[in-house]
Amino acid sequence: MKKFKFAIFALFGAILLFACNEKKAETVKVGLLHSLSGTMSISETAVRDAELLAISEINAAGGVLGKQIEAVQKDGASDPQIFADEARKLLSDDKVATVFGCWTSASRKAVKPVFEELYGLLWYPVQYEGMEASPNIMYMGASPNQQIVPAVDYCAENFGKKMFLVGSDYVFPRTANKIIKAQLAQLDGECLGEEYVAMGEGNFTAIIQEILETRPNVILNTLNGDSNVAFFAALAKAGIRSDTIPVMSFSIAEEEVAKMDLDNLTGHLVSWNYYETTQTPRNEKFVSDYKSTYGEDRLTGDPIEAAYIAVYMWAAACEKAGSFDVEAVRVAAKGLSFTAPEGVVTIDDGNQHLYKQVRIGKINNKGLIDEVWSTPSAIKPDPYLSTYPWARGL
Repeated sequence: MKKFKFAIFALFGAILLFACNEKKAETVKVGLLHSLSGTMSISETAVRDAELLAISEINAAGGVLGKQIEAVQKDGASDPQIFADEARKLLSDDKVATVFGCWTSASRKAVKPVFEELYGLLWYPVQYEGMEASPNIMYMGASPNQQIVPAVDYCAENFGKKMFLVGSDYVFPRTANKIIKAQLAQLDGECLGEEYVAMGEGNFTAIIQEILETRPNVILNTLNGDSNVAFFAALAKAGIRSDTIPVMSFSIAEEEVAKMDLDNLTGHLVSWNYYETTQTPRNEKFVSDYKSTYGEDRLTGDPIEAAYIAVYMWAAACEKAGSFDVEAVRVAAKGLSFTAPEGVVTIDDGNQHLYKQVRIGKINNKGLIDEVWSTPSAIKPDPYLSTYPWARGL
């Protein structure tokens, strides 16, 4: 009798173990690595939300390769070293299939060697300075020829060639401004000033004084995070408005606008590939779904949309590969297209960046961004600016 009971218990235990293993096998884990605290949380929290929305939609449609996606969230806390540490945990401890994450180039540069060492795959959702193409990163945001270069051309043609550069003190602004200065030289333009502040800096007194003294035609802004709040407030206090000295920003989208004083921003310009107001049938549904999930007062924006694209692109690459294996997915992703809210985007076979349409926008008095100029079609990504003779040697 005891042997019979033992056999029953053993069988029951085996069934439970099998059931647990079956349940575990029904999910695939992915990492979401963003600044949910610190100076960059103003931007990155909404990017995380877009990824969760895409995951929810894909799961509702049946998941990926028959598995439900399980999100493992980590806080990079606006600190590149924390990003690197959390990336290692996601890949080594949590055993995620892929990671969606980062915003600043400093955080991306910090995690890049981790992904290359452990052979993980990062889907990066933000425009950046280029000069990079890692096999372990899929670049969903604009390369410099899809944002910075056309914006400088637009400013030179519409406002003048005397420009003032202000940015946060890390790799993206410094490299972006190096590109801008080379482009200005080719345009016979002039850089009247180039200033950098620490991330989170709120004192712009000296920089505003320099702007007032030099009187540029336009200010090119590569500040990131909540420093933008203080910068635009200081400009307005000094009487600098969009009709006197316009600002072209590269890291302010609708989500940031919503957290700032709109009176300080109206009429200023931004350069992206997508806006909430972008007119496509796919975008109408995306905006509706995003607002119904997170609230009617929430706004979409370029990095939010790029993060949403990333999750769908990864899922499609997995289905194409028939596997979650990093190398199989990476290869399958090459040449893959997706009908995104911004329009059809395609992953370049060679450099793992997206073909994207360029859109210049103006911030209106409702906190939305109106498109004022765009390229007629999606532009091939050129992260090293190899097709621009003036960029040689950068």
